[in-house]
Amino acid sequence: MSDTEKTTDELAGSEQPFVQHLMELRNRLLYGVIGLAICMGLLAFWPGPSGLIDLIAVPIRAHMPPDAKLIAVGVFSPFFVPIKVLAMAALLLSLPWWMYQVWAFVAPGLYSHEKRFAIPLIVLGSLLAYVGIGFVQFFVLDKMFGFIQQFTPASVAATPDIASYVEAILSLYLAFGLAFQVPIVVVLLVKMNMVTVQKLKEFRGYFIVVAFVIAAVVTPPDVISQLALAVPMCILYEIGIWGSQWFVKASAPTEAEAAEKESAS
Repeated sequence: MSDTEKTTDELAGSEQPFVQHLMELRNRLLYGVIGLAICMGLLAFWPGPSGLIDLIAVPIRAHMPPDAKLIAVGVFSPFFVPIKVLAMAALLLSLPWWMYQVWAFVAPGLYSHEKRFAIPLIVLGSLLAYVGIGFVQFFVLDKMFGFIQQFTPASVAATPDIASYVEAILSLYLAFGLAFQVPIVVVLLVKMNMVTVQKLKEFRGYFIVVAFVIAAVVTPPDVISQLALAVPMCILYEIGIWGSQWFVKASAPTEAEAAEKESAS
């Protein structure tokens, strides 16, 4: 057999699994988009785009005169801004479904002891994201706008543009939603043997500096929002260290699974 024929035979065995992986990835993306569309339809029915705008406008409206309203400067802002908010709300609502699709795609390559803890991590990651966004909506924005309004001169009418307001708070939602994933990231790093618990403890001081730098970059230039992001990140880092110690012990493979893994390698 020639070298060319030998190479062709070796590639023939790997081509089909690669195509199957692409088809599985396509299906998972399609399922995710369908779930997103369903969530958009439900939110469009109730509370509707206007209701969502009214909900996210509560924090800033609380610090504006009773008869004041947000304004729409752009010609198409009254149409595109509610659609943007509706899409973001639907993405947040369908977040567990998207995370499940990711898990379903990688699950065939996981061992049974790894699969047992995949779903809890998905649920915990989704809950932490929702907690971070709720923390922004019900605490950070109120304190932040209250702090900013103190510097508004009496001769100036604070009537923010709805497009810039939505863009600002959506960036805060994203920043806090990601920042609240710190425990998940810490656990995964330890689980994948990329770092040890002892190294994480030694890195504690550096992480505090990193947390405050990130908070200074991604939040508005006010001390309230910066502290509101940096302090929870530091607390969640400690929770991640504690959780990784328990998780590694609880997810350790059994003797049968270890033998299976060794034989597979």
